[in-house]
Amino acid sequence: MANAIRALAMDAVQQANSGHPGMPMGMAEIAVALWSQHLKHNPQNPQWLDRDRFVLSNGHGSMLLYALLHLTGYDLPMSELKNFRQLHSKTPGHPEYAITPGVETTTGPLGQGITNAVGMALAEKLLAQEFNKPQFDIIDHYTYVFMGDGCLMEGVSHEACSLAGTLKLNKLIALWDDNGISIDGKVDPWFSEDTAKRFEAYGWNVIRKVDGHNVEAVSQAIAKAKQSDKPTLICCKTSIGQGSPNLAGTDKVHGAPLGAEEIAKTRAALGWTHAPFEIPQDVYKAWNAHKVGSQQEADWNSKFGAYRAVYPQEAQELERRMAGELSPQFETTLKAYLKTCSDKAETIATRKASQNAIEALAPALPEFLGGSADLTGSNLTNWKACQAVRANQWGNHINYGVREFGMSAIMNGIALHGGYIPFGATFLTFSDYSRNALRMAALMRIRSIFVFTHDSIGLGEDGPTHQSVEHVASLRLIPNMQVWRPCDTTESAVAWGAAIQRKNGPSSLIFSRQNCPFVSRTDKQVADIQKGGYVLRDDPTAQAVLIATGSEVALALDAAQQLKEQGIAVRIVSMPSTTTFDQQSPAYKASVLPTGLPRIAIEAGVTDYWWKYGCAAVHGVDTFGESAPAGVLYKHFGLTADQIAKTVRQCI
Repeated sequence: MANAIRALAMDAVQQANSGHPGMPMGMAEIAVALWSQHLKHNPQNPQWLDRDRFVLSNGHGSMLLYALLHLTGYDLPMSELKNFRQLHSKTPGHPEYAITPGVETTTGPLGQGITNAVGMALAEKLLAQEFNKPQFDIIDHYTYVFMGDGCLMEGVSHEACSLAGTLKLNKLIALWDDNGISIDGKVDPWFSEDTAKRFEAYGWNVIRKVDGHNVEAVSQAIAKAKQSDKPTLICCKTSIGQGSPNLAGTDKVHGAPLGAEEIAKTRAALGWTHAPFEIPQDVYKAWNAHKVGSQQEADWNSKFGAYRAVYPQEAQELERRMAGELSPQFETTLKAYLKTCSDKAETIATRKASQNAIEALAPALPEFLGGSADLTGSNLTNWKACQAVRANQWGNHINYGVREFGMSAIMNGIALHGGYIPFGATFLTFSDYSRNALRMAALMRIRSIFVFTHDSIGLGEDGPTHQSVEHVASLRLIPNMQVWRPCDTTESAVAWGAAIQRKNGPSSLIFSRQNCPFVSRTDKQVADIQKGGYVLRDDPTAQAVLIATGSEVALALDAAQQLKEQGIAVRIVSMPSTTTFDQQSPAYKASVLPTGLPRIAIEAGVTDYWWKYGCAAVHGVDTFGESAPAGVLYKHFGLTADQIAKTVRQCI
C-alpha cells in the first residue's frame, strides 16, 4: 500500500517533469496508518458533515494526497494523476480547495495548513458544544495534519499552535515529517530547536520518536493521541525519498523528478514490478474506502435521524448553517436596521457604526463567530450578547491575542469547516501581517470577513507606523477580494450585509477611528450602495465629478458646498467599494461616471489606484504619514475642502 503511493508520486512527477516526490515517498507509511486505520471519511460523499478533516500542510508533496484520494476511491481517476501539474487538471501543483474532491483547503504556503487546521478543530469543538446532546454526539470528528520542517519554521505555525494548546483543541492531531531535510539541505544549521519541547510548552501532548516507516507504530501513536485532552504532535522520524537507493535522505529528492534511471532502481529496490501508473487490483482493494466510509456515514445518518426526532429545531439549524445559508430573518433584520440608521442619523466613527451593525445583525446570525487580534476595545468587534471562547467554554467571540496572521488563517479554517461565519479584526496597517491568509481566502473563494479599523492618517498621533497609506489600494488588488470603505452608518450596514450575504469570497471591511457625519439619502440611493458606487449628490449643471470613499466623502460634500457658493455645480459619487463597482454593467458605470466631465478622486491613501477611473486629478497621500492630530494632518497633506475646490476650478 505504501509503495503504491511511492510509485504514483515518482511516475507523476517524472511525467510532469516537475514536482516534489521526496515527501510522498517519505510519508507513505504514515499515510497508510492514518488513512486505512483511523480516518473517518466517505469517498462517495466528500462533503459529509461529520467526516474527519485531513490537511496536507506541506502541500508541495501534493502527489501524496492525490495518490490517497485516487486509491481510496474518490472521483479522481488515473487520467488526472497522469495529468499532474497540467492546465485545468484536478491535480494542480499544490492542493486546491474546490478543484479536487477531498481536498479540504488550499495548501502550499507553508504553515498555513496547520493554521487552517486549528480553525477547523476549533469549529468542530464549538459546534459540538453547541449542538451535541446527551446520547447524541452529532459533531464528533478529528482534524489531522501532515506537516514538515518548513511548516514549523514559518512564524504563523507558532501563532496558531500556541492558541490551539491554550484552547485545548484535543481533536487536533498533527503528524510531523521529521526528516531533517529542506531545499537547502540538512536543516540542523538553521533549525536546531527542540520542537517537541516547544509544543509541550504550548500545552500540547507530544509523542516523540515514532518510526515513520512503521505503520503499526504510527497507528498506535494516533490511537494514543485520541485519548489526550490536548492537541497532539506525533514526531515521526522519516527519510525523505524513502526507497530511492541513491537519493533517499538528501535534498536532491525534495523538489525534482528522480529521473528514469533512479526510478528503475527504486522500483527494483522496492520490488515494485508494475508499469508506470499501474496499480494491482489487490492493492486497490486494500486501499478502497467505499464500503467502510459508506457504512460510517450510514451509521451517522441513522444517529442524526434519531437526533432530529428529538431535537428537530437544532437539526434544522445545523443543516442550514453547514450549507452556508442565512436564516430567513436576516434580510428582514438588515432592512430594519438600515431604516434605523436613517432615522438616527448619527455622526460617529465608522468603527462604531460597524459595531452597531454587528449588534443589530447578530440576533439573526447565530453562526456569527467574531474576534480581534488583541484590539477588541479599539476594533469594536464585540457585542452585548457575545461570549468569549475559552478552553472549556463555548463562545462566539475569540480573543486571538497579538496574532494577526494566525487569526486570519484560523478564520479561513473555520470558514472551510462550515457552521460559522468568521470575522476578525486588527488595525488596517497590520493587514500586512495577514497578507497571505487574505490572498488564500480569496483564492479559495470562502466567506471570511476581515475587519480593519484605524484606516488612514485620520488616526493621528500614533504616526506613520500605524497610519495606513497603501493598504486599501493593495487589498483592492487581490482578485476576488471585495473591499468596502464606508462613509457613515448606512454605508457601514450595507457593507456588513454584503459581506455576510457573499458566499463565494472574502470581504475586507475598512473603518475609521475618527467621526464621520451621517449623510442623508433617498431609498434608491440606499439600494444603490450595494453596487459599490453611486451618485450621492447631483446637479443637472454639474461641471465635474468628485469621487470619494470613507471619511473623505465628508470632504467632498464640504468642497461641493463651497463650489456651489461660487456658482460651480458638481456631482458627488460615493464609492465605498471599488471592487464591487467594477463588477457592475458598463451602462450603470457610465451613468455614475459620465463622460465629458472631469473626475477628481479623494481618498486619504496612495493615489495610483484612482487613475484607472480616468481622473483629471487625485487628492491623496503618496508619502508615509506624520505624527500629529488628525485635523493637522489632513491640512498638511492637502486634504481639505479648500484644496479640493481649488483643484476643481483648475480642472473645469
